[in-house]
Amino acid sequence: MSLAVIHTRAALGLNAPLVTVETHISGGLPSLSIVGLPETAVKESKDRVRSAIINSEFEFPLGRITIHLGPADLPKEGGRYDLAIAISILAASNQIKADKLSNYEIIGELSLSGEVRPVKAVLPSAIASHQAQKIAIVPVFNAEEASLPGNNPVIAVKQLSELCAHLNELTTLPFFHPQTNSDTPSAPPSQLCLSDIKGQPQAKRALEIAAAGGHNLLMSGPPGTGKTMLASRLTSILPEVSHHESLEIAKVQSISNPLNMNQWRQRPFRSPHHSSSAAALVGGGSTPKPGEITQSHLGVLFLDELPEFDRKVLEVLREPLESGEITISRARHQITYPAQFQLIAAMNPTPCGKVCGPNDICYCTPAKIDKYRSKLSGPLLDRIDLQIEVNPIPKELLVAGSSHQEETSVSVKQRVTSARNRQLARSGKPNSMLTTKEIEEHCQISQADFDLMNQAIEQLGLSARSYHRILKVARTVADLNDCDTLSTAHLTEALSYRKLDFHRRQ
Repeated sequence: MSLAVIHTRAALGLNAPLVTVETHISGGLPSLSIVGLPETAVKESKDRVRSAIINSEFEFPLGRITIHLGPADLPKEGGRYDLAIAISILAASNQIKADKLSNYEIIGELSLSGEVRPVKAVLPSAIASHQAQKIAIVPVFNAEEASLPGNNPVIAVKQLSELCAHLNELTTLPFFHPQTNSDTPSAPPSQLCLSDIKGQPQAKRALEIAAAGGHNLLMSGPPGTGKTMLASRLTSILPEVSHHESLEIAKVQSISNPLNMNQWRQRPFRSPHHSSSAAALVGGGSTPKPGEITQSHLGVLFLDELPEFDRKVLEVLREPLESGEITISRARHQITYPAQFQLIAAMNPTPCGKVCGPNDICYCTPAKIDKYRSKLSGPLLDRIDLQIEVNPIPKELLVAGSSHQEETSVSVKQRVTSARNRQLARSGKPNSMLTTKEIEEHCQISQADFDLMNQAIEQLGLSARSYHRILKVARTVADLNDCDTLSTAHLTEALSYRKLDFHRRQ
């Protein structure tokens, strides 16, 4: 046989399109060419494959070897095709049996000694292989990641010779069975707890509402009031992720960085520095890679010192905050990444950080303060549901020590989970994701409350988006109070979380 066909998978965003490795050996001067839009790392695979085949005690065939990676218009990158190319060469030269190769999809990079090395983005490929009813052959270091979906056949290999012996039916490689049961994932308990924060009842209440409804939150206050501590403890009160959500988080981690098997069941918490570029936040590159908003998918994106970010950088968050996804277009690529993240931001009230009040001396001029706050545009603030002020903690509360007991994250999480379950039973989604029609259906208010909202719109100059987001927050407040209908108290509390709207009107 001088022609062999092997199946593998490419890495294109969160997708894993099928790639067919076709190898043909014909007479002529010895040569090896790879076609099908390979980039540099793929072209270099011919040297790795030749050494791996020879060092695995097989013969590298003489003659003209042509390898086609189809489809031809799909760019191929990385060393993930090495193992499939090596097997196709050995099959085309009749050194291994080719009758059962159609049952497998092979992924892995080869060392010069024939060792199979790990690659990135194995999980999307394993899921696609299972959907195609194929057996995934992956490096042993990627086997646990590939088996995360559960009940999908995976074979783990360490050496090229080991796989060849299996294909020649000299030995049998068993299906990989993970040590842990991935069907019922449960995240390890968080080491952070709300009880670590003294006082700040209003901020903790806002954090609870944000967690229950998936709302975005902006905290404004002087340094040392606990804004960063509050933000870092949000993940400790968020509802547990489902198995489907865990796989979504793991897929993003798989294409971004080596997957940490101890963290794939946890909601991500990302905190980029304020010097980050727009491409770092939303993603980019010649081959678009996911940015911070995608790596915080189904988790929390914390932006500390929000006005210190470049305004153009902050403006790129507006579309993904609304749609829950980001589409990155390049000349040869257009990739859509999920970006259903929860934005938590913190800022100082003035550039110097002090409050312009009787107890603090602020030397910032009004023009300097306006320039500082103007980094946050009105459309961006409209997309932040909760905007609160975090005041300094009273000294007597700080020195109280352990005598003052604070509520733990465990008890708050129970209320948050109960409220989130009410939302899922009612509309199948958190309140922050309700559409306009769903708001009209689930957030109905009385005529008196309607007049109250009209007055608030006039006084605060609220947009239609802000009005809808206030109703969503009020719906979450009602869910935390186990109420089926919205009352004046729920709307009043929701309006109280629009502090920056008040400041903008002053």
